[in-house]
Amino acid sequence: MAGNTEKSLRNQIIYSVFVRNYSKEGTFEAVRADLDRIRSLGTDIIWLMPINPVGRINRKGTLGSPYSISDYRKVNPEFGTEDDLKKLVKSIHSKGMKIIIDIVYNHTSRDSVLSRQHPEWFFHKEDGNFGNKTGDWWDVIDLDYSNKDLWKYQIDTLKMWAGEFDIDGFRCDVAPLVPVEFWEEARAAVESVHPGAIWLAESVEPSFVTYNRSKGVTCASDSELYKAFDICYDYDSYWLLDGYLSGRNSLKKYLERLNLQEAIYPDNYVKLRFLENHDRLRAAFIIKDMPSLVNWTAFLYFQKGTTLIYNGQEAMESHTPGLFDDDTISWNRIDESHPLQDLMRRMALLKKNPILSDSSFRAESPFDGLIIATHRENAGKINGKPGKRLVGFFSTDGRPHLVHVNRSGENDIPDGIYTNLVDGSHVECSFGEVSLTGEPVIIEI
Repeated sequence: MAGNTEKSLRNQIIYSVFVRNYSKEGTFEAVRADLDRIRSLGTDIIWLMPINPVGRINRKGTLGSPYSISDYRKVNPEFGTEDDLKKLVKSIHSKGMKIIIDIVYNHTSRDSVLSRQHPEWFFHKEDGNFGNKTGDWWDVIDLDYSNKDLWKYQIDTLKMWAGEFDIDGFRCDVAPLVPVEFWEEARAAVESVHPGAIWLAESVEPSFVTYNRSKGVTCASDSELYKAFDICYDYDSYWLLDGYLSGRNSLKKYLERLNLQEAIYPDNYVKLRFLENHDRLRAAFIIKDMPSLVNWTAFLYFQKGTTLIYNGQEAMESHTPGLFDDDTISWNRIDESHPLQDLMRRMALLKKNPILSDSSFRAESPFDGLIIATHRENAGKINGKPGKRLVGFFSTDGRPHLVHVNRSGENDIPDGIYTNLVDGSHVECSFGEVSLTGEPVIIEI
């Protein structure tokens, strides 16, 4: 694990913004105008998806993929000027938030500055032409990190963004395909100009790791990436969440994978927990009924790790915006009283509970449609007394349930009346039974 990764990142909320489709204007200034609302959701960190110019050769769609970058050191003029970006950064900081930007270091556009100036820094196929080591990403060409001059250029670029633009960290696209040793050196270099920078890796599914390795392509696991990164994606379990929601596997199988993370990663591991992102379907598209969506959203915040909200998720937007065209998010259903936005604000307050930053975690499903999850203070037994616990009940089917909770052992919940930390209501445990209404419940013991 990165030596200075703070467990407090588990109390943080990241809000992801795709500038092009965030507003009709598609500009930095339009994002800046909405910062108060974004902050009101409990946002700690704003992540801007790629802000660089997009290549023109083999362009996908009408505007091109934001991940087909032509110049790492420039700002996409469609979004505004460098001064507009600096103004946005300053406003984000003034409101008590941080900003990270997307770094796409595995590949560039086919007509990038580097492909013209330094073709020797790229992967070449057997016929001598540019290409990809893996996949069919026909709008981009892969870089070759066996060349240390490339390392210097890329690291100097990161230092420029962190220094001159005061960027607080980086979300690194397909980080496993870039050598971990590069990321370690980059982290140390950026620390010298911006101490405490945040490093988020787009780690990948286990199947993608094994596929690439079977083809002789180096691809780092989460465990390797944690040497350089603070936060890794939750793709090592998300595929089982998707499998449960689409009927391919049980809820128990998904939760078993979450529990396994507690044993295979360092004590201060941090996962990026999400229900959706720009590469996946919207949560409101997959989870159709409101009660279920409420419970899954509450569980998202209760999990051990940093919470990710993708712009438009709070409006229950079901359409996943296209990355290659003008496809503005529909905000017409959002207002101050929107039920999901209100839940997110309440859960954001609960997210700051110190137990959520330093605790052991376990989740179980006594029957399909219900998750019982527990955070137990890592202090454990102090002077013979157990540490505090937060216990969450999430009706993932949105239905009422009667749950037997007084099991033998340390996980017993004594009979009594508790306060639901989600909405302030009373929750009673009587004769070892808790009666759930279908709303999410979190209590402290």
